[in-house]
Amino acid sequence: MVDDTPELAGTTVPASERSSEAIDPAAAPSSDSEGDNGGDGDGLIEIPGATLRALDPSRIVPNAHQPRTEFDEAALQELIISVREFGVLQPIVVRPIPADHPLRDEADFELIMGERRLRATKAAGLSSIPAVIRNTEDDVMLRDALLENLHRSQLNPLEEASAYQQLLNDFGITQEVLAERIGRSRPQISNTLRLLRLPLEVQRRVAAGVLSAGHARAILSAGEPAAMQQLADKIVNEDLSVRSAEAAAAKSSSTKADTQAPIHKEPRSGLTGYLDEIGEQLGDRLNTRVKVTLRRTKGQIVVDFASIADLNRILEELGESAPGK
Repeated sequence: MVDDTPELAGTTVPASERSSEAIDPAAAPSSDSEGDNGGDGDGLIEIPGATLRALDPSRIVPNAHQPRTEFDEAALQELIISVREFGVLQPIVVRPIPADHPLRDEADFELIMGERRLRATKAAGLSSIPAVIRNTEDDVMLRDALLENLHRSQLNPLEEASAYQQLLNDFGITQEVLAERIGRSRPQISNTLRLLRLPLEVQRRVAAGVLSAGHARAILSAGEPAAMQQLADKIVNEDLSVRSAEAAAAKSSSTKADTQAPIHKEPRSGLTGYLDEIGEQLGDRLNTRVKVTLRRTKGQIVVDFASIADLNRILEELGESAPGK
């Protein structure tokens, strides 16, 4: 398909697009300031390799790596009304779809940032949307989409955890490398990833905002899935605070530990808490997720790794060399 969409004056883009944080059109300046598309306008800077164009929204497909899966419908309806009246005041960011890509027949560009603006534009029936076009690799695109939502606090804790896990799996990087790339601490990423251990029903409650991330961490300390589910029900039914949930989890673990043969004195309340603490210490040492479990006759330590290269790194952390080296 020949790209005959009009190009806006110059190759300047709003200064805010230099960072990964996009600005909601509803919070952008009034439509009077939008009329000046000249390259010398306030807040506009030259960015090599980026072009500001007016594109057909029907020829733009959503970001396949978008970590955000839930959108506030009421807020989206408000944005649709705003877009219908004033247009899109803040450009979205897209990248060209290669000619040999399977999606090329249905679209010319893939979205990097601004899905709410794109959805609102399509729903409002507009025939064009301002967009910054740039070439971006998949890992950078996922990072940009993740950061845009993190900085605007639009990801729920489960979406954030899933996005972290997707980055780790798709690109074979460690938690430490991920932390450096997105400006988060490694323990923060590790603690967020732990939310994926929650039973599915509990995950749904966290995603819906019924349970907070603090509640979720307290539930994780309950250990077994059935105990987690029971504690989640208790938190919802009794409207427990995070502190009360932590106390209930500690009491549950302590009661369970009393029914088992004592191993030795545990720093935390309950056997499960102690094993989780050991797993976290090993995870910090090896820079990966480590799960420690104990059954009646034997224990087990499970160490996660993303790739062979990551496995070799873990061996080096343990003072061992990979076979053949």
